[in-house]
Amino acid sequence: MTITVQYFARLREDLGREGDQVTVTEGVGTVADVWMYLHREAPPPRLMAAVNQSHARLDTPVADGDEVAFFPPVTGG
Repeated sequence: MTITVQYFARLREDLGREGDQVTVTEGVGTVADVWMYLHREAPPPRLMAAVNQSHARLDTPVADGDEVAFFPPVTGG
């Protein structure tokens, strides 16, 4: 399964790249699994995500061809 991953804001800066195009193996079925596959660690606290440009939870399923975006929590005031 091939997934396009995009990083935004501070994540983009911290990781030093805009995104990844990955072919994942069995065992990758959710947004959290995609993060763990790429970074070999659990997602950071309060990590936000989107799948195909719609807000998603970390337990949202992913499918071949999906675009997964990760971004830090947004604060405002």
